Amino acid sequence: MNSLRKARLCFLSYSHLTRLAMAVAAEFEAEAEIEFVDRTFDQAVAHARAREQDNAVDAFVSAGSNAALLKGALRAPVATIKVTGYDILVALRNARQVARRVAIVTYGDTIAELDAVKGLLDIEIAQRAYRTLDDARQAFQALVADGHRVFIGSSIIVELAEQAGLLGILAYSTASVRQGLQDALDLAQAAQRDAARYDQLNGVLHNLQEAVLAVDTQGVVIAMNSPMERVLGQVRRTLLGRRLSELHPELSLAATLASGAEERQQVCQINRREWLANRTLMRERGEVVGAMLTLYDATTIQEADTALRSQRKSRQHPDARWHFDQLLGESPAFQRASASARRFAGTDKTVLVTGESGTGKELFAQAIHNAGRRRGQPFLAINCAAVPESLLESELFGHEEGAFSGARKGGKVGLLEAAHTGTLFLDEIGDMPVLLQTRLLRVLQEREVVRVGGVVPVPVDVRVIAATNQPLAELVASKRFRADLYYRLNILRLHLPALRERDADVQALALAFVERGLHDQGSPIAAQELLAPLAVRLRAYAWPGNVRELENVCERIAVVFGALPRLTGQAYEELASDCPELFADLGAAAASQASSPQQLAQVLAACQGNRAEAARRLGISRSTLWRRMREGDGA
Repeated sequence: MNSLRKARLCFLSYSHLTRLAMAVAAEFEAEAEIEFVDRTFDQAVAHARAREQDNAVDAFVSAGSNAALLKGALRAPVATIKVTGYDILVALRNARQVARRVAIVTYGDTIAELDAVKGLLDIEIAQRAYRTLDDARQAFQALVADGHRVFIGSSIIVELAEQAGLLGILAYSTASVRQGLQDALDLAQAAQRDAARYDQLNGVLHNLQEAVLAVDTQGVVIAMNSPMERVLGQVRRTLLGRRLSELHPELSLAATLASGAEERQQVCQINRREWLANRTLMRERGEVVGAMLTLYDATTIQEADTALRSQRKSRQHPDARWHFDQLLGESPAFQRASASARRFAGTDKTVLVTGESGTGKELFAQAIHNAGRRRGQPFLAINCAAVPESLLESELFGHEEGAFSGARKGGKVGLLEAAHTGTLFLDEIGDMPVLLQTRLLRVLQEREVVRVGGVVPVPVDVRVIAATNQPLAELVASKRFRADLYYRLNILRLHLPALRERDADVQALALAFVERGLHDQGSPIAAQELLAPLAVRLRAYAWPGNVRELENVCERIAVVFGALPRLTGQAYEELASDCPELFADLGAAAASQASSPQQLAQVLAACQGNRAEAARRLGISRSTLWRRMREGDGA
């Protein structure tokens, strides 16, 4: 109790009962401040409501009709001073000393027990009851007309008797008033503890992003946070102290409190939006003290689920998959480019990667990222030539909600923000529209981004690696590319050689590509054996599509041969028809080699002389097999 401030009590009654209460008030001065107000009925209710609105009273105390009215009109606790049987007996004893006929006028109901014992008291007792002030006056006047001159009752009755020059005896005793004040003190201190708990609960709820409200065991709202105010479209003060079931029946927690069964992830609709509702009990020391409603925005949950799955995928299959040790090449041109890239990885400066299409510019960008201090952070890429201009701005810079027709609700984070602390790879930078070049330049200079439709700059820490297969210097000269952006991008320049400049690497690259393709096909054929007849042709070819073209050709080779148990002339013929620019006349020569007398004899032996099976394995007809066997015999 020492941690609680003094309780603030308000005693509302007529003057007679007030004077009696004042006589015992000093006993409570250490724990309570008591305000005494002479009011009854509507005046008492109006005064009490005003004090309650000012938050100036912890508990009210009154008697009879006043107490009943206050309990029905206030949220604050109300203690009632009750008339005991002992009080009535003491009052009757005092009245007996004056008269043998006594009238008792009480609030609510008459005292049935008096009718049973009045014969023992040697006194004539007449009883009346009242509910309103008019009732009390009518009952008093009827008793006066009946000849009664002594009245026992509440302050109202005593005052009416005194005004009529009659004797009025207050039915309440000092002990009853003392008990009423003690009850009020107990209620006030309990209210203080509840208020402190509710303040703490409101403080906790205030820091939650979800919409939450809590009710006590009677279903009365005791706490709620700002998100719930926004969901319901009502401020907290209009809901606190009122029953939730009366305000929003669809959200009621009455069933949860009654059954003790909690509900989770129940779909409900509020203001034409879908929410997931959790209804849970609140307990203190194992006892249920209320219930809580939590609303989750269904749209936000869906977006969070998408983001979570995207992040999981990113962790399992990182966007930057390539490292320097995976980039194959021993030619001097490749080694010079690789050495430069490794040096650039040690800094955070912007890199401009140049080279023909298909030379592996994004692979080098990933390797630079993975070898630098930003490894493990986001690596995002976008092809500036592949995205329409109308969407490229939103993709790069993001947009605020309502920035344009069809804009995503809640806005969208652009790639420059999403790549914060990591690397953004801008492929085909030469195709970026001039307007967006201006915006990108500002980001590189100021290190902050403003979303489309927004005004607040967001700081970003992102490394940019740009790539192009166009002559940017010529584009600058023709005013198709901003010179200031070009110089900002061209801090570190990495030129990747064309494959024709590194013909010594063709065989190693082709071997790696074909091995991978055959492995995917589940083929038993050895890649080196398959490529042996092709090596000279592969190195002699100009490869206008560079490494990308070589990879595509090798995938085709793996598909053509991958379904066969062994090398056949027919497969080489098919490959020659698919890539005539590379393998013209290869099929006939390979078929001839595959059908040499020695090869024919080996295949026939493996097939135990079955010529049909041997022809199938060799990829030739049985008549061709018969003819070549005869030619071999003639030789």
